[in-house]
Amino acid sequence: MPSKIAASFYATLSITFWGISFVSTKAVLDKLDPYTVLVIRFGIGAIFLLCVLLVMRYPMKLSLKYIPSLIVLGILGVFVHQIIQATALLTIDASHAGWMISFSPVFTVFLSMIFLHEKVTLSRAVGIGAAIAGVILITTSRSGQGVAFAIDIGYLLMLLSTFNWAIYGILLKRLSIPLPSLVITFYMSALSFFLTLPILVKNQGWKSLPTLSATEWGHLIFLGVFVSGIAYWYWGKAHEVLEASQASAFMYLEPLATLLAAVLLLNEKIFFQSVVGGVIIIVGVVFVNGQVWNLIGLLRKRRT
Repeated sequence: MPSKIAASFYATLSITFWGISFVSTKAVLDKLDPYTVLVIRFGIGAIFLLCVLLVMRYPMKLSLKYIPSLIVLGILGVFVHQIIQATALLTIDASHAGWMISFSPVFTVFLSMIFLHEKVTLSRAVGIGAAIAGVILITTSRSGQGVAFAIDIGYLLMLLSTFNWAIYGILLKRLSIPLPSLVITFYMSALSFFLTLPILVKNQGWKSLPTLSATEWGHLIFLGVFVSGIAYWYWGKAHEVLEASQASAFMYLEPLATLLAAVLLLNEKIFFQSVVGGVIIIVGVVFVNGQVWNLIGLLRKRRT
C-alpha cells in the first residue's frame, strides 16, 4: 500500500508538470521560435538528468543493440512530439491544447485494434464516438461565440500530436529496453538536443535569449528540469508499481492542470463550449478504456 501511494504521487506530479508545460511553452513563444524553445528545453533536461545519474551513480553503459530502439523512441516520442505541440501553440490556446491531448487514448485503441488485434466492444464504440464529438466541439468553437466550422491548423497539429503519442506508446511496448527509466529518459533528451541543435544554429535562435525576462527564463527552466526531466523520470517510477491501466487513469488530470495554469498564468478565458467538449472527451476516453464498467463491478462487489 505505501508503494502504491508513492507511485500515485509520482504519477500525479508527472501529469501536473505535463499539463502546465503547454502554458510554459505558450508563455515564451512570443520571443522564441518553437525550435529554439525545444533546444534550450532538451539541453537543460539532459544536463539535469546527467547530474542526477552521476549523483545517484546509475550505470550508464548502453548495449549497441538497444541504440536503434532508443533513436526511434527519442525521435518519435520526444523530438517530433514536442515540435508538433510547440508549433500548434503558436495559433491555439494552451487550455485547448490540454483538452485535445486527452484524446490520445482513443488513437491508442485504434492502433491496438489494428496491430494488437484487440476487439471493439460496445463501451469502446460509445467512448470513441463521444470523444470525437468532444474534439469537434472544441475545434469548431471560436471565442465563446458558439459552434462554427473553422478549424485552425493548430488543432489539426494537436490531433497529429495525439496520434504520434499513441504510436509512441505502442512502440514503447514493442521495443522493450531493459534499462532504468531515468537512464532511458536521459538518452532520449540528449538525442533530442543534438537533433534540434543544428536548427538553432541555422536560425540563430540564441540571439533572442538576451531579450527574455526572468519570468520567461523561469518557464524555460521549468520545461527543462520538471517537464523533460522529472516528469518522465517519475512516470517511469510510477509504472514500476502501478499497472498500465491504473497509471493511464491519471492522464485525466492533465487537462485540468493545463486549464488552471492557463487561467492563472496566461489569463486565458474559459469558454463554456470548450469545457463541455473537454468533459465529453474525458468521459469518452473513460468508456474507451472500459473503466466505467470496472468501477460498476467494483461497487457491486463491495455491496455483496
